[in-house]
Amino acid sequence: MQILITGGTGFIGQALIASLPHHEFTVLTRDTKRARQRLGDRHTYLSSLAQLSHLSDFDAVINLAGEPIADGRWTIQKKRAICDSRWQITAKLTALLDNSQEPPRCWLNASAIGIYGPRDSTPVDESASLQATDFAAQVCERWEQLARRAEERTRLCILRIGLVMHPEGGALKKMLPPFRLGLGGRIGDGQQMMSWIHRDDLVALFGFLLENDDACGVFNATAPNPVSNQVFTETLAKTLGKPALLPAPEFALKLAFGEMSILLLTGQAVVPRAAQDAGFIFHYPKLDEALGQLLA
Repeated sequence: MQILITGGTGFIGQALIASLPHHEFTVLTRDTKRARQRLGDRHTYLSSLAQLSHLSDFDAVINLAGEPIADGRWTIQKKRAICDSRWQITAKLTALLDNSQEPPRCWLNASAIGIYGPRDSTPVDESASLQATDFAAQVCERWEQLARRAEERTRLCILRIGLVMHPEGGALKKMLPPFRLGLGGRIGDGQQMMSWIHRDDLVALFGFLLENDDACGVFNATAPNPVSNQVFTETLAKTLGKPALLPAPEFALKLAFGEMSILLLTGQAVVPRAAQDAGFIFHYPKLDEALGQLLA
């Protein structure tokens, strides 16, 4: 299968490409030399979508590109980068799709569970109404609207990704240094829900949806068992054999991160009903099992 991928050099993209060795990838990247060093010589590399006039040469598109949303304060410049990196590439891809005489058979588009907005501990599946009241939710809502333009030409799957668990990147990588020193603890009051997924399960879900011709629509890419931040931090500390006695106060997080602190202080109990209904099986449905495997 010939696959065009954006975000292929990222924390998720690298693992996804490695998990699909029998497919041929064309990788869109700003730095083709660095991408080749990371991913190898067997792939094709593009520095711009302007090098393409259509998508007829591809069997599938995987759109993962996006500036990290939880890295530092949301300045005006940061917000612009977060939006542009998702919206512009997606709009350009759908324009290329419109120019394709033989469109790709499948389109997998990333999104995030932040689209549901801050929630309590009530489980949220794909049928839930959206509450795009904050910046993160608005970013994702527009991102999905742009991706849905592909529905008329191909099979579209949108993956609303939760907190991806792996020590090589994402939230877990940031949390590990203080927790390994015994300096970790809950965030705020610890009651906010954390919807997480082992990176291996996320990569497997992408592969499952890529091959499953009956799958389309929205899929929550989260493990079936979300937990509160209190439970998450206690489980992480226990896995590392350390205490979790130093909470991060709400006022300190707001002072340090400003508006972005909403991602740390609120959450959603997102469940993957659509993926499970389609027959996908999670290898790591419970947090203690996932962390135990990752940190063994």
